[in-house]
Amino acid sequence: MKKLVWILLLGNLIFFAAMQWGGLLVADEPAARIQPMLHEEKISLLSALPREATVVAASAPNISASTDAVPQPASTAGNTPVLSTIKPDASCMEWGEFSGTDLTRATAALSVLQLGDKLSQRQVEYAIGYWVYIPPQKDRAAVNQKIAQIKARGIEEYFVVPDAGPWQNAISLGVFRTQEAAQHFLDELRRTKDVRSAQIGERASKLKTTLFVLNGLDAKAAASIAEMQKDFAGSELKNIPCVNP
Repeated sequence: MKKLVWILLLGNLIFFAAMQWGGLLVADEPAARIQPMLHEEKISLLSALPREATVVAASAPNISASTDAVPQPASTAGNTPVLSTIKPDASCMEWGEFSGTDLTRATAALSVLQLGDKLSQRQVEYAIGYWVYIPPQKDRAAVNQKIAQIKARGIEEYFVVPDAGPWQNAISLGVFRTQEAAQHFLDELRRTKDVRSAQIGERASKLKTTLFVLNGLDAKAAASIAEMQKDFAGSELKNIPCVNP
């Protein structure tokens, strides 16, 4: 009987001890999870990320911090269409070809309209042309006498051929691309200047003529030029495609 009492008492002691030890373990578990305090004075910022972190940062997508950001469309500066500066009802023409005194007259007539950058010129060169000339004079004295005569008749545009050869001392009054234009000029000289000694010949040399390019004219300017063209027989006035400046 005494043995049984001692056995029960010993068992209670063991049970009591086990309960107390287990309670200490449970009570210390939260404490075990408590982290030691940070010492702010020992914290310092690193000057650069480690190599592995740099690689990750470089490969990460650039995400805006704002959730309201709207993606911007790609730049289209290179594909922006150039707006036309020429009005739809504008006229574009080419007028020519001119050389000699006709070129001087046409230039003066166009300057009155003050077209600015709407007026430009282009040169056309031909290997063979026609000229209106006074035949070669026997010497320089005869040349000077003839020049005095044509100046008295109001002719200021001329050229004396200086080169040795069959045309030396001939007096050129104008060079033209076509025989028809040369003939018209000669007829005008005879009718208005009473020049009788001039004649037409083929000139086998390089001939440069001028074309006037008229871009973006309004109706009033186009009508003025069309009227002007009537004073230049042999010239051609034609419509051409407009070109934006």
